[in-house]
Amino acid sequence: MVSTPVDGRAGIDVALVRRLIAAQFPRWKNLPVRPVEVDGLDNRTYRLGDDMTVRLPTAAGYAPAVDKEHDWLPRLAPALPVAVPPILAKGEPGEGYPFPWSVRGWLHGETADRGRIDDMPRFAVAVAEFIHALQRCDATGGPLAGEHSWYRGASPAHYDEGTRRYLAVLDGRVDTDRAAAVWETALAAMWSGEPVWFHGDMAPGNLLVADGKLTAVIDFGTSGVGDPACDLVIAWTMFSGDSRHAFREAVGHDEGTWARARGWALWKALLLLAGTIDTDQDEADINRRVVDEVLADHDRFG
Repeated sequence: MVSTPVDGRAGIDVALVRRLIAAQFPRWKNLPVRPVEVDGLDNRTYRLGDDMTVRLPTAAGYAPAVDKEHDWLPRLAPALPVAVPPILAKGEPGEGYPFPWSVRGWLHGETADRGRIDDMPRFAVAVAEFIHALQRCDATGGPLAGEHSWYRGASPAHYDEGTRRYLAVLDGRVDTDRAAAVWETALAAMWSGEPVWFHGDMAPGNLLVADGKLTAVIDFGTSGVGDPACDLVIAWTMFSGDSRHAFREAVGHDEGTWARARGWALWKALLLLAGTIDTDQDEADINRRVVDEVLADHDRFG
């Protein structure tokens, strides 16, 4: 997530949103439009009045999520223990903007910064319960993992070439022998279960909290039906110690699924570390910690 974005990123600004609303949903044309305080990279999001948001993909690769979320979130929502984005309308390309876009209900809460959570193990269990509920949803006809999900829910082998490239770039700066062992174990642990729903990006920025508790899960752009291992990555990116143990116990899954999850976590952390290790020490330290904890877990469980 990026904070206090400059309006106009990806050619999207308040004026464009106003024109789109006026042309396609004139009943809302007099409502104020303003950027949200914390925005994502894949989409630009604007408040529309007090109770709605407008969400616009920033590039073609993110556009398929609009139809997917429009079709599936209303079907999934009743079975989930916390709120997900309520879809109110789908917009079409227009006013010089080339992609579909959506209008959603505003969800109250703040992103899941550790300082906003009063009991991290209990929060970890709540996240695990959401993942379980999502996996229990009927997957019949759901969007099978693939390009639309950025291959979350498929085999991590899709990112094999990139992972090996990052290992070469980082040789001598992380323990690449142990990291390679984690990756090989992930590739060998093939998924053979029935496809289930996955979110694809269970991360603090996509979890909303109020009064220290999980209240909503947002951004289903990488969701789909397939292997659930990608949703366990939060074990290392957000949880540690007692909270990681609580999450692991609550979410379950066999060792093969956890091996693939370590592979997913390693791939993303190596990608980010390779891009920041010489330019952004704080970001590099975050991803180095993820790598180190994934390696330690592999030594313990793998």
